[in-house]
Amino acid sequence: QVQLVESGGGLVQAGGSLRVSCAASGRTFSNYAMGWFRQAPGKEREFVAAINLRSTTTYYADSVKGRFTISRDNAKNTVYLQMNSLKPEDTAVYYCAAAPAYYTGSTYMSYYDYWGQGTQVTVSS
Repeated sequence: QVQLVESGGGLVQAGGSLRVSCAASGRTFSNYAMGWFRQAPGKEREFVAAINLRSTTTYYADSVKGRFTISRDNAKNTVYLQMNSLKPEDTAVYYCAAAPAYYTGSTYMSYYDYWGQGTQVTVSS
């Protein structure tokens, strides 16, 4: 089992920045590929970003490419999502998720075995 706990969400004005974190416990964090997803009100959960085990490769949804950066610190068992130039359409609950290494970079929720409870990010216009 891997337990994931997100933090760092909040209210920010359009154009601002926010960093959300996801702390992992349980099984060896460095053995899992990590991803961030988000779900806006009335919409399906969607892929945002993913990172491989050693942080050598990252993946992004087109909607956030160039604005968001995913990173991880295996020594701290934590994955981060730095969000810059935020837009009102980025408003959503943000979830981190862990997947087996062979699913690195997957955009499919079903490949991720473990999920956090989510953290709300609200961007005002």
